[in-house]
Amino acid sequence: MDEKLVLSGPQPSDEIMDELQNPKNHSESDSDSDSDDEARLTLQIETLETELSNNSANYDAHVQYIRALRKNGEIEKLRKAREAMSDLFPLTPALWQEWAKDEASLSSGPESFTAIEKLYERGVFDYLSVSLWCDYLNFVQEHEPSVRECSPVGISKARDLFERALTAAGLHVAEGHKIWEAYREFEQAILYTIDATDVEAKEKQIQRIRNIFHRQLSIPLSELRSTLVSYKSWEAEQGVLPDANSGDVDGIPVRIASAYQKALEMLNIRAPFEERVSRVDASDVERLQEYMAYLKFEQSSGDPARVQLLYERAVTEFPISNDLWLDYTRYLDSKLKASSIVRDVYSRATKNCPWVGELWVRYLLSLERGRASENEISAVFEKSIVCTFSCFDEYLDIFLTRVDGLRRKISQAGQVEDSLDYAIIRDTFQRASDYLSPHLKDMDGLLRIHSYWARLEYSLGKDLVAARGVWESLLKTSGSMLDAWKGYIAMEIEMGNINEARSLYRRCYSKRFPGTGSEDICHSWLRFEREFGTLEDFDRAVQKLTPRLEELQLFRLQQESKNVGLITNQRENISKKNTPEKRKQGSNVADEQPKAKRQKNAAPDVRKAKGEDKVRENSLETKRVENAQVNDGKSSSARGKETKDFPPEKPKYKDQCTAFVSNLGFQATYDDLRGFFDDVGGVVAIRILKDKYSGKSRGLAYVDFVDDAHLEAAVAKNKRTLLGKRLSIARSDPKQRKTRESVGSHAPVEHGEMSDHANGRTSTLGDSDPKADSTDASKGTTGGQEPKSTNPQNDRGNVQLKGKNTFAVPRTVRPLGWTDKNKQKTQGAEEGEDEKPKSNDEFRNMFLRK
Repeated sequence: MDEKLVLSGPQPSDEIMDELQNPKNHSESDSDSDSDDEARLTLQIETLETELSNNSANYDAHVQYIRALRKNGEIEKLRKAREAMSDLFPLTPALWQEWAKDEASLSSGPESFTAIEKLYERGVFDYLSVSLWCDYLNFVQEHEPSVRECSPVGISKARDLFERALTAAGLHVAEGHKIWEAYREFEQAILYTIDATDVEAKEKQIQRIRNIFHRQLSIPLSELRSTLVSYKSWEAEQGVLPDANSGDVDGIPVRIASAYQKALEMLNIRAPFEERVSRVDASDVERLQEYMAYLKFEQSSGDPARVQLLYERAVTEFPISNDLWLDYTRYLDSKLKASSIVRDVYSRATKNCPWVGELWVRYLLSLERGRASENEISAVFEKSIVCTFSCFDEYLDIFLTRVDGLRRKISQAGQVEDSLDYAIIRDTFQRASDYLSPHLKDMDGLLRIHSYWARLEYSLGKDLVAARGVWESLLKTSGSMLDAWKGYIAMEIEMGNINEARSLYRRCYSKRFPGTGSEDICHSWLRFEREFGTLEDFDRAVQKLTPRLEELQLFRLQQESKNVGLITNQRENISKKNTPEKRKQGSNVADEQPKAKRQKNAAPDVRKAKGEDKVRENSLETKRVENAQVNDGKSSSARGKETKDFPPEKPKYKDQCTAFVSNLGFQATYDDLRGFFDDVGGVVAIRILKDKYSGKSRGLAYVDFVDDAHLEAAVAKNKRTLLGKRLSIARSDPKQRKTRESVGSHAPVEHGEMSDHANGRTSTLGDSDPKADSTDASKGTTGGQEPKSTNPQNDRGNVQLKGKNTFAVPRTVRPLGWTDKNKQKTQGAEEGEDEKPKSNDEFRNMFLRK
């Protein structure tokens, strides 16, 4: 039958006392009430047992279960419940005190004393608590026979326990004086047991008590002034001080007085911090911030013992603050490094905040730094991987940290006591791969595991087949990851296996990788053959890669055209929405006019539209794009009317001190160019030529400078690299442009103009209006200028072709740049005349002539 625990509680009220004094009137109601309470308590216990069986990590359920069992008096279940909770969570000082007192009230004797003593030891390990230490000290003095009898063994044991308590909590500013006072009282009790005739022993004991006073007076504790008064009174009893009521430090040794004054100053400095961290009306967030400020102050004072004790106070108040534990362990790592204290703190930190992967990683490193055994490190690692973390990268970090430690131990096989087998590393990698592969697919973390694993298989395991097997297993799950193939190839090249590396290139060059990965692996293969292969190997690689690169380039162009088409459709839809009203059939007079006349009327409008579309200064760039979007949806006549009423302003660039920049990266910005010419200086304006519809850079730009000196310095930077592209920088000469415009399109292309001789027109790179281009093409204009001669017969001799297939051109059609040096032009009727062109039938007969 289970023992029943009788616990004290609050005093009953007057009504309950009346019922207790008159049991006859209430016996039935009392029995009913007791049975109802017992039934509710039993139901609560059963409910909590079910909850804990389903979720053992429910902290509040554990606490309620222990309280219910304690109230119901079920001792055996209560002990098991407390042990179960202690295995999962650190118990609060109040729970430990309650547990120890309950056990002490139930049993006595040497066996029970040892069990209760272990409970107190476990309690003071979990958290810092002055009250728990005082209970522990009192329990030992009362229940330890040797201590109670003041035997030498018992006195030594008690003193050791008191010194431990002072080390743990003797510097506690608010409550540390309680342990000091208990220590003095214990030594004072021993003094009374010494025989008066044993003068030497008595004097030795008096000096021991005096030393405790001196130590306490040198520490900033809350009851420092009271301690001084007690000390002077005690010295007066010993006949050392004649008057204990004199001034504060009168009559005491100078050394003690100086230490006391210093401690008093330290106490006065810390008093405001102590007041703020102990505020009852403050929230937890505010108090935690106050603790952090207090810690910062203590760290600046440079006393590690005081800093550590304050950290212990803080984590006792806020046990699940992971930032606080991280800060605490980081401080200990920097100050104490491999001590047992650091190891114990990490053990408590991971128990309070098991969901923080960084704490587990640093715990493993601390154990390795402290030369812990393999069994201890393995046990901590096994605990860590069963925790629940916020992301899988934390699991990855723990696995890799474990492998790092194993690798270091195996590498130092002759320098460490316990050597390890490489199979442990392989098993750890396999567990990491099995657990993380479903969650880290096509991610860098998975690549880190397998690349590290393969390297160790070859370097430590001396097994090339196993190393290749690691890469092959990764390719099965993540074959579309380019870096996986590159890592595999790099390993083979590093080991000198050129044929195996080439075989891997043949396997992966035809795969489709994200982004530009497909092109990258092709170019990587070519570089590989240049560096390691023969000429035949290089030729075979080129033969395989050329059609593949052409295919990828065609696919890229198709994707870009789709994107451009999508953008164009979107802009057309926007333009249609912005059009105020639809055109009616028959309302446009230009549609009823002849084609030639309609083109003639449209030419001025086209030129004005081009004036609007020219690339302006950086400040006008946004306005240009908006105007282009609005003008796209308007008819030629509507634009002509609008430009007639409001002629657009066309910026005039004289290009007196302008540099023309080509081969510019499409991603280059104005800031990039300005930074490129920073060492030159004198930059006035920058114009990057862009496509009208897509808004993308054309790879050309103009940079205006203040004078020729700065321009010459800029041109001197020709062939310099910007964003991976070698720039071509030349001086822009407007005089050559005017000359070119006067003679046609034979002059060199410059200042952003691109000659399209196939269509018989010259288009400006900043212009992309298809309507304007078609109008110019129909009229035979160049550069948006009207032709000097309107007679088509006079222009027959000026027809030009460009390209490779010019060998079969009829004699009347001149190749690009051809001039007849033998023909002598004469004035009069011969000027402007040329040979009459042959018809199609004449050409056909000429070729069929035998």
